[in-house]
Amino acid sequence: MSVNDKAGSTRTSVTEQEALDFHSDGRPGKLEITPTKPMATQRDLSLAYSPGVAVPVLAIAADPAKAYDYTTRGNMVAVISNGTAILGLGNLGALASKPVMEGKSVLFKRFADVDSIDLEVDTENVDEFINCVRYLGPSFGGINLEDIKAPECFIIESRLRELMDIPVFHDDQHGTAIIAAAGLINALELTGRDLKTTKLVCNGAGAAAIACIELIKAMGFNPENIILCDTKGVIYQGRTEGMNQWKSAHAAKTDRRSLEEAMKGADVVFGLSQKGALSDEMIRSMADKPIIFAMANPDPEITPEEVARIRDDAIMATGRSDYPNQVNNVLGFPYIFRGALDVRARQINDAMKIAAAHALANLAREDVPDDVAAAYQGVRPRFGAQYIIPVPFDPRLISAIPMAVAKAAMESGVARRDITDIAAYGRELAARRDPIAATTQSIYDRVRRFPKRVVFAEAEEEQVMRAAISFCNQDLGTAILLGRDDVIRNTAEKAGIDLDRPGIEIVNARISKRTDAYIDYLYAHLQRQGYLLRDVQRLINNDRNHFAATMVAVGDADAMVTGTTRNYASALADVRRCIKTKPGHRVIGVSIVVARGRTIFVADTAVHDQPNGEDLADIATEAARVARRMGYEPRVAMLAYSNFGQSVGERSEQVREAIKILDSRRVDFEYDGEMAADVALNAARMEQYPFCRLSSTANVLVMPAIHSASITTRMLQEIGGSTLIGPLLVGLDKSVQITQMGAKDSEIVNMAAIAAYNAGS
Repeated sequence: MSVNDKAGSTRTSVTEQEALDFHSDGRPGKLEITPTKPMATQRDLSLAYSPGVAVPVLAIAADPAKAYDYTTRGNMVAVISNGTAILGLGNLGALASKPVMEGKSVLFKRFADVDSIDLEVDTENVDEFINCVRYLGPSFGGINLEDIKAPECFIIESRLRELMDIPVFHDDQHGTAIIAAAGLINALELTGRDLKTTKLVCNGAGAAAIACIELIKAMGFNPENIILCDTKGVIYQGRTEGMNQWKSAHAAKTDRRSLEEAMKGADVVFGLSQKGALSDEMIRSMADKPIIFAMANPDPEITPEEVARIRDDAIMATGRSDYPNQVNNVLGFPYIFRGALDVRARQINDAMKIAAAHALANLAREDVPDDVAAAYQGVRPRFGAQYIIPVPFDPRLISAIPMAVAKAAMESGVARRDITDIAAYGRELAARRDPIAATTQSIYDRVRRFPKRVVFAEAEEEQVMRAAISFCNQDLGTAILLGRDDVIRNTAEKAGIDLDRPGIEIVNARISKRTDAYIDYLYAHLQRQGYLLRDVQRLINNDRNHFAATMVAVGDADAMVTGTTRNYASALADVRRCIKTKPGHRVIGVSIVVARGRTIFVADTAVHDQPNGEDLADIATEAARVARRMGYEPRVAMLAYSNFGQSVGERSEQVREAIKILDSRRVDFEYDGEMAADVALNAARMEQYPFCRLSSTANVLVMPAIHSASITTRMLQEIGGSTLIGPLLVGLDKSVQITQMGAKDSEIVNMAAIAAYNAGS
């Protein structure tokens, strides 16, 4: 077997032993249950179980809706199978299906933060299976049926939907249908077709095929233009052999009897059958610009290479990750359930499925972020024949799909909970996948209320342009692209970036009418620091950082962002020649570490190498200001390797001096030190020092030197499961942020938003 997680790349071989080792190493399997509440003391146990648990029991008995407030039900999905159709392996039984069901549960958590547990039901009897599942409703917010063979899966899903008041969703049917529908929407757009007149052949009449046909009909596809085929040929009106009620519902009125005949002149073919089912001649007989979705797994009905030898005008999708346009169910089910759970939907109806398909189709048409491009080994996909379906690692899926599903549930009347602020809901969704999103949400909200003009100083770089576009698309303000106009536009054209939109301005330093004013300002600023007029002229004319910083200094822009092509220290030196330190402040770097639900501010991570006591006191004050401005009440720990006099060294002496200085200044935030990091961050360790003045664990850490600050934050980022923002540059009289070299577009946007946010202070 071979698998691949990078579309368009060579498949990575996985040996049988590697697969077995993966599932057996450490704890067997892929799941564990972790408490979400503390269980450290007797009081914790009393609250979690008897007697405290009686209180929510009585509350739920009085009002069943309270189960969503006091239990996991609102975020819990059961993945249920009897193992009668495991992947492409067939009927291997309930127990053999468990690795797949565990994997499905892992995907729920990984992609949409939905908790899930797998349940394997050891019966092939439809009534027994239904009776087993129907009584599980109080435990779960939704039921995901998986790997159940047709036609039993139709009966099981239909009856459970009638019997249960929570979503019941057979992903083998509907997941494939939704992703295929999304790809079809875009393929029709690219080939100039519409749903009403397009002719489609579907080869295969199992669960997924029937669901595909039903969904595209619900979307408006003309039923008279659909021909469904199975192993015996066309399913036509009047046929009796090999028929059932689900096939009969889609029997065509046609005189065509074979797949070969059905394919002649067809615009679209959906393959949900087996390897080799589509021949060269069938593909040749299709209409111009054919749309071919060969979705059999693990091997498609016909490969893209085979189609390419036959004709050069086809759009193809497969179920394989090593070809473009993978019809992958993970694009659907986690996010569909996320939206359904968040509005406490009674079911997942056609309106919600169609909304998910359109949201997926729309996402494929948007500019692709760096996170997706990285998965393509740096080759950025662009909407077109090779990219009609988003890829599973697109971080935007978590907000785009659940929002669409939730809105459709509310509008179609199956939601029990309304979301009144859908934009805020989108931001909450993004925070589930991206810890930074939760930290920066308030920043983005404020900047949207007070948009700013931000200079992107390295605008000839592709990722900077994409960041600028994103900045404008998120209504954060005006993006000023600094660089040579022709270079910017040529790069944008090659990359498929549209710069002709509101909110984008291009400024060329060499021909700007403001150049003389900037030279006058900077010369006045630097003439007593050893700079001649011609030196300043060169800085303004030849260096974008100086030009951009001077724009901000004189008020032609509110803020700037730079650093993508230059190391931090060099960029900082450029900026500090143009912009003064804010009176009463000190310029420092503050990094924000987000890990395990905690947000910690670390200073100084960018400016002061070996700070003395006064420097450390100033750094603490500045870092406390940053934390407070970001919405946190600062508790500052002055770190060293010693704890309150134990093992005092030279750095500890500087920290102790800083504490004395802060005492004399009567600052308005909590602080104490010197202390080690484990004492600062661990409440139990801190209790060993009852005289410590911090009311709780620290959220601001002042490092004794820049090397310890830099090493700590970078190590946490690389191996500690932490997310890092910054260093944020604070203390300047005007707002500037410097990214790390090679920053991705998403990182640049975050820094630009922070720059705009600080410009409002």
